[in-house]
Amino acid sequence: MASVDRARLRGARQARKLLQDVGIELRAARVSAGYSQSHVAAAAGLSQARVSRIERAQSAPARIDELAVQCAALGLRLSLKVYPEGSPVRDAGQLRLLARFRSRLGLRFRWRSEVPIGGSGDLRAWDVQLDGPGSIGVDAETRLTDMQAVQRRCEAKLRDSGVDRLILLVGASRHNRRVLADHREALRSTFPADTPEVMAALRRGSLPGSNGIVLL
Repeated sequence: MASVDRARLRGARQARKLLQDVGIELRAARVSAGYSQSHVAAAAGLSQARVSRIERAQSAPARIDELAVQCAALGLRLSLKVYPEGSPVRDAGQLRLLARFRSRLGLRFRWRSEVPIGGSGDLRAWDVQLDGPGSIGVDAETRLTDMQAVQRRCEAKLRDSGVDRLILLVGASRHNRRVLADHREALRSTFPADTPEVMAALRRGSLPGSNGIVLL
């Protein structure tokens, strides 16, 4: 099964489970408060049938606003958070970028994809880790946006992973070239080396002299 299909099925299962859990909590809170479904429905501006379906996670899935007003009617506050669970599905552009990079490497490096960082419970991973003369963590970006966020993320991964070098691999689009030109000096402390220096070392099968940015 394709990774996109697996992600879709996993997300659908998570949604059903969340709606079931919220429904159980809403019913428990209503019963504990001594309210009828009709009372909660009137306070929330919903029908009694809708309140019943939300509690049982049945029929059409509950909308966020419906859950929020039903929580408010019961003196509760709905909280919705997102957090990393695993590696994101790669898009075709990122796969092409990584393929271009791999085709230009020397033969002395072992290529490993999605290498975990840190210990148990740390869900971060290098897009690629190169093992040979030393180890190199590679993060790939097809479209640059918040460069400060990218820099902080890469620095934290480098700190926690124990690799010897860090490469930020960037697709050579007009947009990315412009963003890098605007921010290159600010990034120099984390990524001192540029594409020619880094790629020359990799083609020799050598560890680059410093962390760097590779534009391909």
